[in-house]
Formats: sequence, C-alpha cells, structure tokens
Amino acid sequence: MSKPAEQLREIVDLGAGTERVGRAAERKNRVGLVMVALLGILFVVDPEIIGNAFTSMLDKVKPIVVDVFLMGNVGVSIVLSVMIGRALERMGFTDALVRLFVPLTNRIKVNPSVVIPGVYNILGDINAAGRIGGPILKQAGATRDEQCIAIATMVQSQQSFSCFMLGLIALSIAGINALPIVALAIFAPLVVVPFVLSRTIYRNTRAVALKDLPSFTPQTPVFQTIFQGAREGAELLFLLVIPAIAVIYSLIGLLDYAGVWKPFEQSLSAFLGVIGVHPATGITAIMASPTLAMGQLQEIAANIDPRLVVGAFVLAASGLPLSDVLGQIPAIWSTNSDLTAKEALTAAIIGTIMRFVTVAVIAFGLTPLLV
Repeated sequence: MSKPAEQLREIVDLGAGTERVGRAAERKNRVGLVMVALLGILFVVDPEIIGNAFTSMLDKVKPIVVDVFLMGNVGVSIVLSVMIGRALERMGFTDALVRLFVPLTNRIKVNPSVVIPGVYNILGDINAAGRIGGPILKQAGATRDEQCIAIATMVQSQQSFSCFMLGLIALSIAGINALPIVALAIFAPLVVVPFVLSRTIYRNTRAVALKDLPSFTPQTPVFQTIFQGAREGAELLFLLVIPAIAVIYSLIGLLDYAGVWKPFEQSLSAFLGVIGVHPATGITAIMASPTLAMGQLQEIAANIDPRLVVGAFVLAASGLPLSDVLGQIPAIWSTNSDLTAKEALTAAIIGTIMRFVTVAVIAFGLTPLLV
C-alpha cells in the first residue's frame, strides 16, 4: 500500500474512532438527561420517595456492617482466620497438599497442575490462586480445556479461610462431625471435578510429568508472617468485605423498597430449601458474603435441622459470592492464563453448578449418618 493511501486510511480510522466516542458520549448524555428528568418529577410529585429509598438502604446496611462486622465477632474472626491461614501456609501446609494431590490427578490422565489453584484456594485467597495458578498452568503446558478444569475445581473451596473457620464452629455447635464433611466437600472435589469434566465437557486433556514444582511456602520470618497475616485480614475486612456488603445490601434495600426483592427472595429461598440449605444464610452466601453467612449460621445452628447447617456450610465453602464468580474470576484469569474472560466465566459457572449438586448430595446423603 502506498504511503498516501496509508495516511488516508489512518485519517479514516481516526475519524471512525472519534465518531464512536462521540456516539457513546451522546448516549451517556441522554441517559443523564433522563435521570435528571426522573429526579425532577420525583421532587415535584413525591419528594419523600427519595428519602424513604435511602432510609431503606441504610436500614439494610447498618445492622450488618456495624452490628455484625464492626461490633460483633465476625469482623474479628476474619482477621484472626487470615492470620491463622498465613501461619499454616508458612509452615508448609499448602506445599504438602499440592504434593499430595498432584500425583492423584496425574493418574486420571489430566495435567496435574489443574489442582494447584484449588489447593492454594483452600487457605482462602481466590485472587492469589488465579494470579499464581494461571502462569503455572501455562508453564506446565496445560491445554485451554485443562485451564477451564482448573477454574471449575478452584471454585469448589472457600474464597476466605475465615469462612471455613466460622463454618467449623457452626458445625460444632450443631453437634455434627466436621471431618467427613471437610473431606468430601473440600478435598474430594480436587480429584472428582477434574475426573468428571475431563470425561464430559473438557476432554482435551493429557497426563504430563510436572517437574520442579514451585514452593508455596513463604520465606519471611515467622512473626513477620503472623503480623502480615493480621494486617491482610484487616485489609480484607475493611477494603473488600465491608464495601462489598454495603453495596449488595444497599441494592437489596432499594429493591425491597421498590417491591422487587421479596418475590426474588422467596423463589431463591424455595430453591435453597429443596437442595438442603438454610435459606437466609444461603442467600447471604450467594449474594453478599459466605463469611457473613457462616457468622449468621453460628447463631442459629443449634436450633435448626442439621441438614440445613451442613448444606449451608458446603455452599459457603465455594467460590461464591456471585460477584467473585461473575467478576473477579474472569478478570483475573483472562490476564493470567490463555483463557478469554468468557471462557473463564463459563468454567466458573460450570464449577458453581457442580457445587450446588454437591450441596444436595452431602446435605441429604451424608448428614443422616453424622447426626
């Protein structure tokens, strides 16, 4: 192509880009004008609607953020649990699990690196699991199908170690032996999920020798590790959990004021009851925070059906809430693996569906044997 033609093409492309930006800006302006018009109408017709809507949002957020997280035990439990998790990691807990499950996965003819994100996530850091596990999968030569299997396996364990600790307390209060539940709900899926998916949806798999496994044990001094774990727990509480809770519960308050939330809540509660999950804590785990759900479960565990306690624990010990499944996982894995955001999202959804099946199986099949 001649130089004048290239210059003309650049000018045309620049003009097309400017036109698209202009259309987007114009669309935003129209939306803004509509919002101004609606607010103007509300101020004229019934100004109290705006104030009442805000009050409804505040009434939903304040009891959770202030009474539960800041003034209650849940907030402190998050800090302590993260600190304990990092201490276990420093003592080689994650490395031991990786070296235990990697040979098992190789036996089912799947790249053994697929279990690394799931194992790392057991101590409760779904973001770090993606950032660390994605590059390891690429280096190990994992296919795109195997990377999808890794995501589906990863969402079978809790995204917060504090959720795990609070769940164990709830099981103890209900008089339920936690060992079989932990073994079947958290450790068994590390092998079962890759086996099932490699025979059904993601078949492009192969067994390879995984040499020179990286170490997941930090080399920082012990006391520094504990202090950093406590600080990380505080950051998790104040910079992630509480803002997320405030956003979700403010939206619930707004939808409740508009009369939309109740029908949705009733439908979701009915579904959770069918699969053996306590409805209130199940909704909290799905929509807002599994950690909060386990904190709520402690208060009622002694007075409800043990099956519902087990189901709620298994559901919370997953990649939920939906904001993680639909947002964080696709964003992190699309930049740290060979997958696109759509492929990562699809794998996360498939893994979450499998988790709901696991909930029903354990709640109805295992609980009668433990009580």
